[in-house]
Amino acid sequence: MKYDTILVLDFGGQYCHLIGRRIREHGVYSEIVAHDIKLEEIKRLEEKFNVKGLILSGGPSSVYEPNAPKPDSHILDLELPILGLCYGHQLIAQIVGGKVEPAEQKEYGIAYVTIDKPIGVLAGLNKREKVWMSHGDTVFSIPAPFEVLAHTGNCPVAAFRHKEKSIYGLQWHPEVIHTKNGEKMLRNFVFEVCKCEANWKMEGIIENMINSVKTDVGEGKAIIALSGGIDSSVATAIAAKALDNRLTAVFVDHGFMRESEPEFVKYVFQRFKISLIIADARERFLAKLEKVIDPETKRRIIGEEFIRVFEEIAEKTGAEYLVQGTIYPDRIESGFRKFSDKIKTHHNVAGLPLKMRFKKIVEPLRDLYKDEVRKVANILGLPKEIVFRQPFPGPGLAVRIIGQLTTEKARIAKKADRIVREEVEKSGLEENLWQYFAVLTDTKATGVKGDARAYGYVVAIRVVESREAMTASFAKIPYAVLEKISTRITNEIPEVTRVVYDITHKPPATIEWE
Repeated sequence: MKYDTILVLDFGGQYCHLIGRRIREHGVYSEIVAHDIKLEEIKRLEEKFNVKGLILSGGPSSVYEPNAPKPDSHILDLELPILGLCYGHQLIAQIVGGKVEPAEQKEYGIAYVTIDKPIGVLAGLNKREKVWMSHGDTVFSIPAPFEVLAHTGNCPVAAFRHKEKSIYGLQWHPEVIHTKNGEKMLRNFVFEVCKCEANWKMEGIIENMINSVKTDVGEGKAIIALSGGIDSSVATAIAAKALDNRLTAVFVDHGFMRESEPEFVKYVFQRFKISLIIADARERFLAKLEKVIDPETKRRIIGEEFIRVFEEIAEKTGAEYLVQGTIYPDRIESGFRKFSDKIKTHHNVAGLPLKMRFKKIVEPLRDLYKDEVRKVANILGLPKEIVFRQPFPGPGLAVRIIGQLTTEKARIAKKADRIVREEVEKSGLEENLWQYFAVLTDTKATGVKGDARAYGYVVAIRVVESREAMTASFAKIPYAVLEKISTRITNEIPEVTRVVYDITHKPPATIEWE
């Protein structure tokens, strides 16, 4: 069966894959493709999918930069509906001869647009709509046969359409939750403009992932990097179905795991019919990291050392392939596409060394978001303690300890992390939260303990709500819970004198501190 599909052209924007994610939520398949995909490549994709429309994503570039990413010059000649968002909106305007210039007043964040004509993508909207803007350039005019559909005080052409073809442009981001009726706008495009049917099912994706692993590995053997988190666990289940006894799962204890993590992984995965190896690499990781302060350097060292451990085990088992649980947000933040900004290096993406002894890195979940991974886990019947486990970074507590890493700091971070998890879960808040953890800062502060002056570490608590980790809001958890966390940390960890709560959203912050 061929799925009705929307192609999203990637111009390097943080939200590109969020667009694809939102489309999938409606039961319509989306495929992220290169911004300069050729028309013949689109036609070839139509052998596999029913391509029903194109979305040109946002991006960090200006349309006037010398090397700004541009689509195929004939993209607008296709007999397919097209929607440009933010940078994509400006590109369409530039291609057809509109006036696009830097704005005197840039728009970042919440804005209110006036809908002049509620038709097409904007059908059914109110006269005034709350949207999320993020742009420096602005479309000031659009030639005939285009018409303006919406404006703001600073942006005279905030939305437009072609009067005869299904070509639309929106200056704002309908894919982010801050745009109040953004979901309705995307629904209008997908179902009313593109006439898609909601015929994409997660079960089909699982079959495709299993077949993809079979194709990548062939008759060879593979090892999989197993951390016990939801991503690597689902990747393990997929790879096990594809490879059976030709798969070995490897859990590397680098010394920066949560308390009792190795025991948890052993307990859970002993029930699976896979070969499981637990590698104690605590000393070698600490030796490499002990004097490192820069977070990017930490991630690169961890990424390389992971690979070296895997290579040693692969040599013993005869494995030539490495399977990883990399998902979309990991790859996005690591700047894996040409025009995307690198925010942080993920140890399993851009943190990998250039030279590896593996024939190939296999990533069956590379196109899925976290909530989609959870759906796959449920379908595969993974245990509840895995399905609903909160995300944990591959480098572990090493990126939650700011500054130099030591055995003492790792011990403090583990205790603080356990206390946060225990108190949040006792309160019954965990089901509505994305992540909750402690960060050991490199700041010290004066305190009083036992009527005597104390000088110790400051621990920051981070609790966030999110749908897919592309954006996140700090959680407004009850003060009573925060008070209990603070009291326990300062009482049970003598080296800590102060606890603070992080009230920063993503953006501008990331969820993890490093």
